Amino acid sequence: MTTLIALHSSATLTVLGVFTVGALALLGMYGLISSFKAYPPSDGVVRYSQFGAKGDGETDDIDAIGKAHQFANEHGLPVQAEAGATYYISGKDRTVEIQTDTDFGTSSFIIDDTDVENRRSNVFRVGPRLHSLQLKGVESLAKNQESINAALPGPCLITVTDSNVKRYIRFGPNQDAGMDQTDVFIVDKNGKVDMNAPIIWDFDQITDITAHPIDETTLTITGGRFTTIANAEESRYSYYGRGILIGRSNVVLDGLEHRVTGEGEQGAPYFGFLHIQDCANITVKNTILTGRKTYRTIGSAGVPVSMGSYDLNVTRAVNVSFVNCSQTNDINDRIYWGIMGSNHSKNMLYENCSLSRFDAHRGVANATIRNSSLGHMGINAIGSGTFTIENTRGYASTFINLRSDYGSTWQGDLIIRDCVFVPSGGRPVDRVNLINGRYTGQHDFGYTCYMPKRITIETLHIDDSRHSGNYRGPAIFADFNPALIDVSYEEKFPYVITDEVLLKDISTASGKPLRISDNPFMFREVNVTIIDDAAEGIFNP
Repeated sequence: MTTLIALHSSATLTVLGVFTVGALALLGMYGLISSFKAYPPSDGVVRYSQFGAKGDGETDDIDAIGKAHQFANEHGLPVQAEAGATYYISGKDRTVEIQTDTDFGTSSFIIDDTDVENRRSNVFRVGPRLHSLQLKGVESLAKNQESINAALPGPCLITVTDSNVKRYIRFGPNQDAGMDQTDVFIVDKNGKVDMNAPIIWDFDQITDITAHPIDETTLTITGGRFTTIANAEESRYSYYGRGILIGRSNVVLDGLEHRVTGEGEQGAPYFGFLHIQDCANITVKNTILTGRKTYRTIGSAGVPVSMGSYDLNVTRAVNVSFVNCSQTNDINDRIYWGIMGSNHSKNMLYENCSLSRFDAHRGVANATIRNSSLGHMGINAIGSGTFTIENTRGYASTFINLRSDYGSTWQGDLIIRDCVFVPSGGRPVDRVNLINGRYTGQHDFGYTCYMPKRITIETLHIDDSRHSGNYRGPAIFADFNPALIDVSYEEKFPYVITDEVLLKDISTASGKPLRISDNPFMFREVNVTIIDDAAEGIFNP
């Protein structure tokens, strides 16, 4: 029996040739065998089987997979999984680092979460080659500042925090004391800020500012059929992170599938099988994901709440696109939580997607949804910039929900164009609102709260054919504050109301015209303009 091996030194990789098993044993006696690794075949592609992966669906292959990627990372080689193999991944605390192009192909991966050593340990991490660095000398930042004075190795994603200032002070059943003021933006090697994703906060003080170098080349990950055997832990906020963490800029993930089995009567929630964090320029396309079952627990206010559990999550990232993505379960099946969540991110896109939810918890700056369908949990957001929704069908109870737990705030413009809204997925309704939210003016969210300054609605059809007998027709705005019915109401933290709504080509299945709100007093100063002269009767003030 013979084996092909190679010896590593600090500077070179020297092929030694063919050794007998006896010779290998002798080398092992002298402690040299640990220096040897399988040498890649002539095509220069690393395969898991070279490092001992069985691919039989039963043997734990996590260590072999990790060694294969380690070797590939060291020598800049692509990785390719064996066609038709099934790799079993145990609950071992082992994260595989991916730094080179990887083709999972038609292979399958079984991720067993029934017994894990570390629930926060991702199975894969797509990481950069260059390490992040702490910036010195940058002591403050201003909103919309155009450059920073810092020595940089090249283009970088900058993350910055001020722990002395709290934002997003959450209200409601999951109330909290807020988050440190956080921002994320891109600069070139000279420190010039990409103004397509500007700085959105003033930083009088900075407690941390980190530069994450942006890899110049694009790393591509293709294929792969992943199945998670879900945990059955107590239903509480002990999140699992057992998936793929993308922490490198300029990544394309194409053609992945993720399914979930084993969800029972109880279970802990998930951060997201795909978690995109501290990076820029990420595209996830032609990918099939799975909504997670909704479990309930007791929230921070001491009352029962449904727990968010995700297959997609975006944190402190810029320029993130989901293209041609869908999910295995019905986007209108209320058993499953909405598939996506995000925090502190900018320039997010859904293109040709059919997913149960778009969501921005702690703010998104600029978002676009095009040629898509959004299911029962719909479009949920707070943030700033421009939010554009085009050629999209919405099936939630409201077309867009400005999250009330974070102040129902959007500082910027909202554009709805060429869309269809099917309230509550076509179930009977007695009230239909295009824009939902709630704001009492009695809670400090850590910032001034705004409604969209200008709202443009062009070519919208509202399928409200299934309505109750007392249905009055759709409203632009929900009743954001039922107590605000005259000038005597005092807001401790005033809400900045929309300036203008532009309407064109609005139609309803019921034939009833669009109204301003069930609370006309609150929106009495909003200027509604019909920009289609032929569109008489589309709005009843």
